[in-house]
Amino acid sequence: MIRKEEVFKIGIINKPHGVKGEVSFTFTDDIFDRVDCDYLILLLDGILVPFFIEEYRFRSDNAALVKFEGIDTAEKARGFTNVEVYFPKKYMEEQDEITSWNFFVGFKVHDVHHGDLGEVVDVDDATMNVLFVIEKEGEELLLPAHEEFILDIDKVQKVLTVDIPEGLLD
Repeated sequence: MIRKEEVFKIGIINKPHGVKGEVSFTFTDDIFDRVDCDYLILLLDGILVPFFIEEYRFRSDNAALVKFEGIDTAEKARGFTNVEVYFPKKYMEEQDEITSWNFFVGFKVHDVHHGDLGEVVDVDDATMNVLFVIEKEGEELLLPAHEEFILDIDKVQKVLTVDIPEGLLD
């Protein structure tokens, strides 16, 4: 069984495209094109289910048409409308370079001056400045996701050590 902490969200299925089972897929991260992984994970009825990609092609910078194995009619594809799409973190961990801020969801954040800040529960990339959404004891903190703030990344312990500029947490 795939657990939520083993994946990160990369997009959503919009609707069927054509009659052969293709779906329109809007993504926030094109990691599926940059990393060698032949499946995506869909959230169906609260369960994370892997689906192998038969083929895909880009329509724009943030949209693609995807054909999953075993989905060969518009009716079957219609069942995926508005379904969230996830990518397995293990394929990113195999890389030396981290190519997505979403990789850090589930990491504890430790600041060298302020101590433990909480856990990254989401990444807000709706604006030009990407923000980590950090939660601690029911409180939410937004922290800019900037490489210059990051001192260390412990992939094993899932700890992000940061040095936040004075006044940013006030």
